[in-house]
Amino acid sequence: MTFPTPDMALTHILVVSDVALSRRWYTDVLGAQLYREYGGGSAVFSFNGAWLLLVTGSGPTDDKPTVTLEAPVDSRRLDHLFTIRVANCQAAYETLRGRGAEFLTAPVLNGAETRCFFPDPDGHLFEISEYRPPTG
Repeated sequence: MTFPTPDMALTHILVVSDVALSRRWYTDVLGAQLYREYGGGSAVFSFNGAWLLLVTGSGPTDDKPTVTLEAPVDSRRLDHLFTIRVANCQAAYETLRGRGAEFLTAPVLNGAETRCFFPDPDGHLFEISEYRPPTG
């Protein structure tokens, strides 16, 4: 078997404390498209070719017997984040702020990159980043 194959898709699974609250945030603030919901405990979104699956926490199961899923406990200690490359960080910042995103700071110039960060309702962190290649 060849792995990966062109028909495979990678889905990011995020554990959230409230699927209904997160569903509104992911559609209304982030602009993701709701693809499907499963009984109020999970929701699948499409965002520019990426898949996001939001689920509520759960204990071990037969196929993951030693794993417990839980929403982030401390939004200041993360093991991953998402980066969205944009053409104009300031414009994206203004748009997302207008939709209710709460940014950690306004856009900051960091070398050839301008970026800023905003959390979802559970503290999963998103970055918008504008890269300008050096000229000359």
